[in-house]
Amino acid sequence: MTKNLVCVICPRGCALNVTTESGVAVSVQGNACKRGELYGKNEVTNPVRTLTTTMKTENGALLPVKTAAPVPKAKLFECMEIINQTTAKTPVEIGDVLIYNIGGSGADVVATKSMK
Repeated sequence: MTKNLVCVICPRGCALNVTTESGVAVSVQGNACKRGELYGKNEVTNPVRTLTTTMKTENGALLPVKTAAPVPKAKLFECMEIINQTTAKTPVEIGDVLIYNIGGSGADVVATKSMK
């Protein structure tokens, strides 16, 4: 099976053709660099995304947050449920970890803005 993707690793945006057999990526064509090859293989076998959103704070404001590392795409909704059920205590500094290992993904949720 062949899947067509656009690589998002750099601004070049290479058109990738990723061939899989039995769920394993066996070849990537169209990439201009090794990073594109790795992206293509990962995107068809285990796609991941950095989750950016907002979290409630105890003073009622919304705090922008993100995952410190990409999480599996299949876990995004689970991670959002956890974030939506969590209230951050202020004050918060940029980079403060608000949730460790969200949903068992290995990624922490960190603040992307300071708030008093």
